[in-house]
Amino acid sequence: MKALARKSWPVAAGLVTFVAVTALLFGRATPSVTGFFAMLWKGAFGDGYALSETLVKATPTLWCALAVAVPAQLGLVSIGAEGQMYAGAIAGAGAVFLFPHQPAWLLLPLMLAAAALSGGCWGSAAGWLKARFGINETVVSMLQNFIAINLLEYLIHGPWIAANSGNWPETAEFPQAAILPPIVAGLRTHVGIFGAVAAAAALWFVARHTRSGLGGIMEASAVQNRLESAFLQGYGISGYLVSWLAGHDFLLIVPMALVMGAILTSADTLQLNAALPASSAIIIQGVLFTCILGWTSFVRSRR
Repeated sequence: MKALARKSWPVAAGLVTFVAVTALLFGRATPSVTGFFAMLWKGAFGDGYALSETLVKATPTLWCALAVAVPAQLGLVSIGAEGQMYAGAIAGAGAVFLFPHQPAWLLLPLMLAAAALSGGCWGSAAGWLKARFGINETVVSMLQNFIAINLLEYLIHGPWIAANSGNWPETAEFPQAAILPPIVAGLRTHVGIFGAVAAAAALWFVARHTRSGLGGIMEASAVQNRLESAFLQGYGISGYLVSWLAGHDFLLIVPMALVMGAILTSADTLQLNAALPASSAIIIQGVLFTCILGWTSFVRSRR
């Protein structure tokens, strides 16, 4: 607990600094600074729908952060979480399209197992190339992102395109047996959030006492109900930031993913109500990363 506290207080100081800097940058977008932060809070947690959307965005962010934290615990720098998510989504969807008439009790485990195996193998390729040939894992994992994204584009524009899509790049909708149920009817928050939190807890236990294709197929199944173009775009960098902000600590990653999900959701509110551009979310993420990383670096240098 003492070690966790040592890691937590620079994060807390960074969050305070983040609030101050964000107020200076965006405070004039509303009649008052308090009104600006009230808008952010309402957009992320103001009602059941806002909270649901925050959790929807936090879920793939958390999966990506875990995919970054695992190799980081081994001293490796991977930026290929988004590629792993796409690889898992493609493999999981392939299992669904191969056995579309199977019951849910068989199809869902098959879909998730295919996604987990594919995401794990996709991520381990960079590690194998590093160990066998000494190729930099950061460069390989970055290039794998482009391969996975373009493989998805090929599939949804070609062999997997829906017959009635009107040339829109998307697959046919998954059968009902392959769709993960929502936690609350009518909202998009799905059971994938429980899987991500459980994975974080399990990884923390393994790291203290003795990989992330699932996130991609869960997003495709529960939220999109099909594969679409760029449906995971941006979550890789968000997950990377979350993992680094949390110092790759599996427990701190969970609340940091929730904060990032809130930022992504509230940015939509800023775009609608304060006439700010969609890039505001990227700016806010950058400010958050800079503030927390600055405090963390300061504390380490003092030690």
